[in-house]
Amino acid sequence: MDLRLSTFRFSRSLTTVNPLSSSKFRHYPSSKLFTVRSSLPFSPQQAKHYKELEAAVNVVQRACRICVDVQKSLFSDDGGVLEKNDNSPVTIADFSVQALISLELKRDFPWIPLVAEEDSAFLRSNNLADAVVNVVKDNTSFTSEQLTDDEVLEAIDRGASNAISFEAKPATYWVLDPIDGTRGFLKGGNALYVVGLALIVEGEMVLGVMGCPNWKEDSLNESLTDVQECQGNESSLGIIMAAHVGCGTWTVRLPNLLGGLQNMDSFWERCFVDGSSLVHEGRFCIPESQTWDSFPLSDSLSATTNPTNAGDKQILLLPMCCGSLCKYLTVASGRASVFIVRARAERIMKAWDHAVGMICVHEAGGKVTDWRGRKIDLAADEMARRIISPSGGVLVTNGTLHGQILDLISLKSSVVS
Repeated sequence: MDLRLSTFRFSRSLTTVNPLSSSKFRHYPSSKLFTVRSSLPFSPQQAKHYKELEAAVNVVQRACRICVDVQKSLFSDDGGVLEKNDNSPVTIADFSVQALISLELKRDFPWIPLVAEEDSAFLRSNNLADAVVNVVKDNTSFTSEQLTDDEVLEAIDRGASNAISFEAKPATYWVLDPIDGTRGFLKGGNALYVVGLALIVEGEMVLGVMGCPNWKEDSLNESLTDVQECQGNESSLGIIMAAHVGCGTWTVRLPNLLGGLQNMDSFWERCFVDGSSLVHEGRFCIPESQTWDSFPLSDSLSATTNPTNAGDKQILLLPMCCGSLCKYLTVASGRASVFIVRARAERIMKAWDHAVGMICVHEAGGKVTDWRGRKIDLAADEMARRIISPSGGVLVTNGTLHGQILDLISLKSSVVS
């Protein structure tokens, strides 16, 4: 009997409980809850890019293992943390994840190029090449005899800005953020960070996978701060989120990474965005570098981080210390209603900070646009496909609230350029 069919469970009566909610906020019932036991939660006949998604899930799982191992040793080793030219931190985990994913994808899909964040020149100049090579060799499916040091470094450069020049037409390529939320990664403990990988085919986003090793899925009544600071049973932490166009967004628990288990728990659950239908009932996320007062919504709505204080003119702002992709994951899983980012002239917005999150939110029933309601153009940077230029900023919602928030933004039209 087909395992996918024999273990498929469906329920209309179960309620999705939001762990970020308080008694003041309603728990919105999900219309469906699916649990599937399989390597992927749908068949190859349903998903045109099944093989690519299967490979992406596998390699992101391996990458999460690297992150956990490196994080454990990071604070006992000297020279493991660096600062790039834009003052953002980077570690050997960032480079190791990019090398691993590049190597594995090139072997399986050599014709698909990679757009990614790092390059090996920075790595070589800071004398960390040997450390990265050793980490990759310990985690790749290649044997150490098959893999040379130069091949590991070349794999990093396969995603660099000068690796490929696209033409001004729809293209097929992977987009990778090796670690989104490196500052959270450096905090240690259970701060949230994400490994994010997406595939674009002929200009259309077709699949995405996010791995969040510290995500605590089974906390039904904890605040997000509790989730981030949880020091309890580490085996309960970590999820993979996967989305395929037309097949929905799904999550599966990571194995007990610290215990060295190799097989992922094979139960997948389908994700849906939350059911908030009024703006003041929504749960909002914004970047740590931006304040609520800098958003046009602040003219009509104040913000609080205390659920008991929120009301008709005050929204609940979730205190999330993590990168953009984790906030997309939070919206796609129904734990937040809105993630809003304001574009700033002094800060370039990168494709890898948004690409995989966009498809995960879309397939969970949400919506992602710029502040004018237009689709985010991942090909705006025609030659490199690395930079996005959304008008005003990026708006990520559960879909129901999207039009209402765009209307509030438009009331202050000067902020949308």
